[in-house]
Amino acid sequence: MKVKNKKFERRLKIRKKIRKTITGTAEIPRLSIYKSNKCIYVQLINDEQGHTLLTTSSKALGDHGIDVGKARRVGENIAEKALEKGIKTVVFDRSGYLYHGRVKALAEGARDKGLKF
Repeated sequence: MKVKNKKFERRLKIRKKIRKTITGTAEIPRLSIYKSNKCIYVQLINDEQGHTLLTTSSKALGDHGIDVGKARRVGENIAEKALEKGIKTVVFDRSGYLYHGRVKALAEGARDKGLKF
């Protein structure tokens, strides 16, 4: 897939490389992140069956706009939901985004609430 935007193309290339090595199971699902300009979305995915186990976003929390604090709340929310379902460990999939800013805040929020990865 040829894209004119070099930044987007770079992210897709990194994403493909990451997805070759990372897979989620029912016991240890994959925590996948997607960022848009207005929201941040996170899912827990079982790749063996192709099912999404849990999902949340800044939009679902009622937070309009996105910043580091809201991303952290999304991470805390997904961790609370996962712990309620008995999921304690996940595999982190940053989807080609740099581990910086909102992605880092989301991961730290999830770790602070007890999710291990």
